Amino acid sequence: MNRDLFSLAGRVAVVTGGYGVLGGNLASSLGAAGVRVAIIGRNREAAEEKAADIRNHGGEAMAVVADVVDEAALRSAAATILDAWGQVDILLNAAGGNVARARSDNKPVFDIPMDAFEEVLRMNLHGTVVPSMIFGAAMAERKTGVILNISSMAASRALTHLMGYSIAKAGVENMTRWLAVDLARRYGSGIRVNAIAPGFFVANQNRALLLNPDGTPTPRGGQIISATPMGRFGEAHELVGPVHFLCSDAASFVTGVVIPIDGGFSAFSGV
Repeated sequence: MNRDLFSLAGRVAVVTGGYGVLGGNLASSLGAAGVRVAIIGRNREAAEEKAADIRNHGGEAMAVVADVVDEAALRSAAATILDAWGQVDILLNAAGGNVARARSDNKPVFDIPMDAFEEVLRMNLHGTVVPSMIFGAAMAERKTGVILNISSMAASRALTHLMGYSIAKAGVENMTRWLAVDLARRYGSGIRVNAIAPGFFVANQNRALLLNPDGTPTPRGGQIISATPMGRFGEAHELVGPVHFLCSDAASFVTGVVIPIDGGFSAFSGV
């Protein structure tokens, strides 16, 4: 086996939301693999902190402040990155999340405010499409690059209380397949678009929903674990292998796919 197929050294990656629990872990892993990493997000302090951490561990990184739904800000960010490093080889769309007002935990779904629904859609779907359009165009000029999106179990399974988030992530999966086909047909096999669909990982946003203060599962967390054949939540480092594979030349004939990383959740019928 040619191990160089899995090497990412010398490439340039843009990671949106690269200072969250999952996105931050992936950004650090790319930096450790010899990738120059641009962290994009709205929080300057958090982005700078993550970039500094990557540099402190021997990597090369920069922080660029931009909202993932702000086209002008993203075009400026792309210009900054291209001026500094000359290319973009990888776009990891890790920005996203849910909005508390868009959940239907203790109310009928009919009571979800439409502005909250639209906010979730913009954060997750638009926040994946807009960076893909801008950084994808830079890849198209060189006819090479990888766009990697983040889906969710909510895209293919009806998870209670998460209508807006589920619809947004289903859109991300459809966009992944659509863009994979379009870019390959227009620009050749050097541009690939894929996604991962994480199962249930404990992050800052969902910690209180999944875990009690003492670390034991909440009732909802317990339901999830019972529906996961591996019997536990995922850990952030368990996303690294699939992500590095999809970004590497080892996956050169892989495009338009969504890979579940879920401990068997999506395969289990519950029986």
